[in-house]
Amino acid sequence: TLDDLDQRVKEAGLEITFRQSFFSDPAASVHNLKRQDARIIVGLFYETEARKVFCEVYKEKLYGKKYVWFLIGWYADNWFRIKDPAINCTEEEMAEAVEGHITTEIVMLNPENTRSISNMTSQEFVEKLQTRLGKNPEETGGFLEAPLAYDAIWALALALNKTSAELVKKGLDLVDFNYNNRSSITEEIYRALNSSAFEGVSGHVVFDASGSRMAWTLIEQLQGGVYKKIGYYDLTKDNLSWYNNDKWIGGSPPADYTMVITTFRFLSQKLFISVSVLASLGILLAIICLAFNIYNGHVRYIQNSQPYLNNMTAVGCTLALAAVFPLGLDGYHIGPGLFPFVCQARLWLLGLGFSLAYSSMFTKIWWVHTIFTKKEDKKEKRKTLEPWKLYATVGLLVGLDVVTLIVWQIVDPLHRTIEEFTKEEPKTDTDVSILPQLEHCSSTKMNTWLGIFYGFKGLLLLLGIFLAYETKSVSTEKINDHRAVGMAIYNVAVLCLITAPVTMILSSQQDAAFAFASLAVVFSSYITLVVLFVPKMRRLITRGEWQSEQQDTMKTGSSTNNNEEEKSRLLEKENRELEKIIAEKEERVSELRQQLQDRQQLRSRRRSSNPSREADNHFSSGGGLSAAPQGPQPSFYQPNLPLVRCLVSEQADKLGRGNCDGSRVHLLYK
Repeated sequence: TLDDLDQRVKEAGLEITFRQSFFSDPAASVHNLKRQDARIIVGLFYETEARKVFCEVYKEKLYGKKYVWFLIGWYADNWFRIKDPAINCTEEEMAEAVEGHITTEIVMLNPENTRSISNMTSQEFVEKLQTRLGKNPEETGGFLEAPLAYDAIWALALALNKTSAELVKKGLDLVDFNYNNRSSITEEIYRALNSSAFEGVSGHVVFDASGSRMAWTLIEQLQGGVYKKIGYYDLTKDNLSWYNNDKWIGGSPPADYTMVITTFRFLSQKLFISVSVLASLGILLAIICLAFNIYNGHVRYIQNSQPYLNNMTAVGCTLALAAVFPLGLDGYHIGPGLFPFVCQARLWLLGLGFSLAYSSMFTKIWWVHTIFTKKEDKKEKRKTLEPWKLYATVGLLVGLDVVTLIVWQIVDPLHRTIEEFTKEEPKTDTDVSILPQLEHCSSTKMNTWLGIFYGFKGLLLLLGIFLAYETKSVSTEKINDHRAVGMAIYNVAVLCLITAPVTMILSSQQDAAFAFASLAVVFSSYITLVVLFVPKMRRLITRGEWQSEQQDTMKTGSSTNNNEEEKSRLLEKENRELEKIIAEKEERVSELRQQLQDRQQLRSRRRSSNPSREADNHFSSGGGLSAAPQGPQPSFYQPNLPLVRCLVSEQADKLGRGNCDGSRVHLLYK
């Protein structure tokens, strides 16, 4: 029966999605039906197994307005109410599970009161049968099938009668049938049966090519625990008689499958508008800062902050803030065809903006660190670093990013990808399932490209933090805002190092990912612009230095910061001069000591040759000079004083008189 059903539904353009079979326990099979979202289910089993199945159906909740069951129609009318020790469901639970199911069975008694070939109507046949039985017919086995059996005997009698007439033409008779010559007689009997057509008590009797009875089909539905006839189907005429009294739990027949509706998750428009307003104000602030820096480029204080690098920072912040707008564009605003262009706009604006803004700040802090970590003899050379070297450094860093972006766009361009989530069941419609989807900008080797970018930028951020920390106490007039640059680098690095991994984790949550990424761009840009430009604006506005610069160019140097720098410069110069003087004096001391040693040796030889002159010139026991040596003496020579102290007496005004021995001179230099 199942194979025949499979073939017929295929011919009708229908589909049997899957089959489930069981031997004794249907629990696993019913669970699989539930898991596979089966809706229209045909059950082929006997009455005892039907009770087991529907007990499990009740447990799995595989009944109600979403489901319809088709069962065999020749069960007893109260089959689900019979107590069965093989199941553990109550009669009420079974009645709830089987409610609304449909049965189909062959019509065993002609519903029309017409006379059959036996000259009896179907009702007369039943009355005669009940009279013959003499008891309650429902208690007699085969009572319901009796009209079929009666018409089957008639069909056989008519076929044999027709076969006999055909055999006479061939000189044969039915009595000649045996198993040796059965083929010809059997073919005649089969041909006669196949061509039989008459009205019986069960209805119109006719057989198909395979020998199956082509009878009417009775369609019933269990309504309120009672089977109701809802229609007939005449296979011979392909005619369906429908009474329109079918009832459905949900008010209408269930769908044969769960309709999947695809919906896209779009970015919250309130969030997008709010962040866009902040980004627009940030772009306006960056333009104001850029205009201020260009207009006051002649002011010495602005010139000492490397204004061209600050201009690059303002332009980079503008590009980064502009990237917020394509970051918030999705299928709500644009179609799939424009999505790849939006992806490229995100990448280029954010990449170039970050590269320009951060590279210019990084170059400043790198230059300051390079100057004040070099040896003393190379500082002067480094202080005269040409501006083109600064611009070349920025160009190198930006050029690396541009080359990487070009290669990425050519080799593995960004395109639109769809991420699917778990299906959601709406509360209002049980036959509809919602499949959420989210649009992403991605490429085939997305993780590789992100690894390259994040690795390079991460190293720059960490190095920038280190350089900013190392130069926090440095003071220089060439880049007078390097402390502000260091503070900006701190904030940008912290925001970027936190935001990058968080956005990757939250990529499936469009609102959270956009909020983290866009707000990080907005805040880092705001902080950079405020820290770098607002103090300059405040200084020039409060002190009016853009006006007094043309009248008195020396006024800027009178500030506290410039005074400190001037003092530091003078002290370093004096220190170097003292170092040279001390080196010269130490060399002179070495020469004089050598002369004294030579003179002592000469006197020793004279004393050994002329002892009488020993009293004229001798040394005291403490190693000092008791009398002035013979011959011309240096102008700074003083008797009875340690020699080292006398040698540096020319610098007594600078180092302090009477306190110029070698150890103290060395300590003062340090």
